[in-house]
Amino acid sequence: MDATPHDTERDTQRQSPRQSQRDSERNETATERFDRNWDELLQELRVTQTGVQILAGFLLTIPFQQRFADLTDGQRTAYLVALATAVLATTLLVAPVSAHRLLFRKRAKQELVRLADASAQAGLVALAATIVTVTWLIFDVVVGGGAAYAAAGLALLLFLVNWLFVPLVVRSRLDRT
Repeated sequence: MDATPHDTERDTQRQSPRQSQRDSERNETATERFDRNWDELLQELRVTQTGVQILAGFLLTIPFQQRFADLTDGQRTAYLVALATAVLATTLLVAPVSAHRLLFRKRAKQELVRLADASAQAGLVALAATIVTVTWLIFDVVVGGGAAYAAAGLALLLFLVNWLFVPLVVRSRLDRT
């Protein structure tokens, strides 16, 4: 997405009335911009929804495997945390679809984009938590505690760098220009 709703709001506040009516770079009205932002957000959600739904479905099958009874209490707790965060991620990443159905034809695209943006961001955090927890669980079952903490820490670091720090650096550079 080119701009978050907050960026759009800030940009609109800085522009003259004539500029705020039509974005000079894209030659679009605010309504057209929110339509475009909605379409871009939906595309992002399509990518993440499939993966998180498959992960959640996979996690739902684990208790029915023979080796599940062999898990330690800590591993069972990690499994439940992973399942809970996968369900949370699924809920948050699909929530914009439900919101769209409820707000359809209510001329609330700006509010819908804001809601969907917040839901997508929270859903991505839940997805990262799920993957880090699953990484810990798998490494703990296969090779033991030390490797599990190292693998989960590395997974967390990868998410922080790629999903937070790199985009913030890019945004910081864009704000300076």
